[in-house]
Amino acid sequence: QVQLVESGGGLVQAGGSLRLSCTASGRTFSSYGMGWFRQAPGKEREFVARITVSGSRTFHSDAVKGRFTISRDNAKNTVYLQMNSLKSEDTAVYYCAAAPAYRGTFDYWGQGTQVTVSS
Repeated sequence: QVQLVESGGGLVQAGGSLRLSCTASGRTFSSYGMGWFRQAPGKEREFVARITVSGSRTFHSDAVKGRFTISRDNAKNTVYLQMNSLKSEDTAVYYCAAAPAYRGTFDYWGQGTQVTVSS
């Protein structure tokens, strides 16, 4: 198994930036594809971005494309989400998740970190 801990959330004004981090412990981090998801109050959890095991490919939802960037540092067992040009609709709890390379499904989840964007 892998344990995931997110950090970096907080309160920011619209137009500002935040960088979320997710540090993994347990089995080999570089064996997992990683992703970020978010859940706003009263809404279902939605996909934000994901990155392959090696970090060579990334995918971002249309809602965040051009503003958010996912990256990873396998030497630090950490995946990041750089969030720029934040909007009030980005307010949500952000979760990181890990997908074993042999499965492709996100089986492991962090506890979440709150991001609040004030307008």
